[in-house]
Amino acid sequence: MSEQGVTLAAGAEELGALAGTVGAAGFFALLIVIVWQVAATWRARMLAAREEQYKELAAKYAQLLEDTVELQRRMAEDQRQALDELAQTRLAVSSMEKMMREIE
Repeated sequence: MSEQGVTLAAGAEELGALAGTVGAAGFFALLIVIVWQVAATWRARMLAAREEQYKELAAKYAQLLEDTVELQRRMAEDQRQALDELAQTRLAVSSMEKMMREIE
């Protein structure tokens, strides 16, 4: 009977060691899953923040483009006005020259 008790005790020790090993492996697997999920969440938040920054940058670029187009339109209009005024000035100077030649 004492041999049988020793055998049962040895079997119980092996079973306990196996249960400890399985428990430790399960604990480490749980830690790995938790760390993996935390990293995936962090990465998703970073990508969302980056996407938001890109949207803001695109909106600023669109506004800048609209401002540039408006500025170019105004400059073209100012240039046309300046050219018209220059043409009128040339006509006036030509008329003056013509009158001065007639006077001489």
